[in-house]
Amino acid sequence: MKEERVTFLGHRNIRCLHSKTIEITKAVSLSTKGDCIAGISASKACNDFDREFKAKLSETGRKVNLEIIVAEMTFRMHGFTDQRLTLSHGHDIVIRKSRYVCPRTLCVLCDKASSDIPRDLVMKLQNPATVAELKIIVE
Repeated sequence: MKEERVTFLGHRNIRCLHSKTIEITKAVSLSTKGDCIAGISASKACNDFDREFKAKLSETGRKVNLEIIVAEMTFRMHGFTDQRLTLSHGHDIVIRKSRYVCPRTLCVLCDKASSDIPRDLVMKLQNPATVAELKIIVE
């Protein structure tokens, strides 16, 4: 198994209403239009992962275990790797329920989207002082 961790911050405009994706971005601000975004000011984007980790994500069919961790709260989800992943985007990480792939895509066929994040966790993510973590484990 290979693991990466990405730290990020909350923002008052986080909504987590999207039914197909979750996004973490390096952007430092957010409008209310980004309804899939769960965090800003991320420590990493797709292109920042090490070569070995990217290689594991680019093999079709591996399981990806993901956790969004905020203080004592943990939101778990699972997706899959895909050989089409390029992991080349310099600002974003997107977790998708669909099979759609672009440079921002971390994994596909995820069992959860931003609208599935519990509302009490979303409320914490709406606080700009919140420091959160995305834990990614590729089996």
